Amino acid sequence: MKSKPAEIIREYGPFPGVSQVHGVSYDGSRVWIAVGEKLHALDPATGAVVQSIDVAAQAGTAFDGKHLYQIAGDVIQKIDPASGRILSTIPAPYGEGNSGMAWAEGMLWVGRYKERAILQVDPATGAVLRTIASDRYVTGVTWVDGGLWHGTWEDDASELRQVDPRSGEVLASLALPAGVVVSGLESDGGDVFYCGGATSGKLRAVRKPRAMA
Repeated sequence: MKSKPAEIIREYGPFPGVSQVHGVSYDGSRVWIAVGEKLHALDPATGAVVQSIDVAAQAGTAFDGKHLYQIAGDVIQKIDPASGRILSTIPAPYGEGNSGMAWAEGMLWVGRYKERAILQVDPATGAVLRTIASDRYVTGVTWVDGGLWHGTWEDDASELRQVDPRSGEVLASLALPAGVVVSGLESDGGDVFYCGGATSGKLRAVRKPRAMA
């Protein structure tokens, strides 16, 4: 396994009225952060909040190219980002206890924090199709360049890990500095990971090394 220190290239926030950053997603131009009772869209160039949606948002967020998905307790909400309207809901896997979420290959990928697992979920029904085991608490989840990555958070230490989506084997890891934790996680599709900073109220941009592409 390749392991190296994470390179934090930018910090955003804390933001007015925001005490926690949970889920994180990226729609191609804006970074979405779940902050409790709202979703905020940020301009990553300026860090400014350019849109807000009033919706329960205490866990993972995903974007399928058109719609946002947001975990809210025991359901996953499908949201029109333009209007903020909830279009539909599906059951969240096993009810409560879900953490991060990503969209890839036409499926939702949902982190189970305490169970140390990532689930492949049917976005139409909520059915769990596959379980990928981890040996760390799982926070945010993202895919980039065909690779599955997730955040860990254990004993006030966090890593970004690339894992084999079939076996769960850890292929690479980026260790965050002591005391810096990762809640939500999303890739910009290139060389940047956006990492929710949990109770810091911050969002951090971390460089994805090209050697790990």
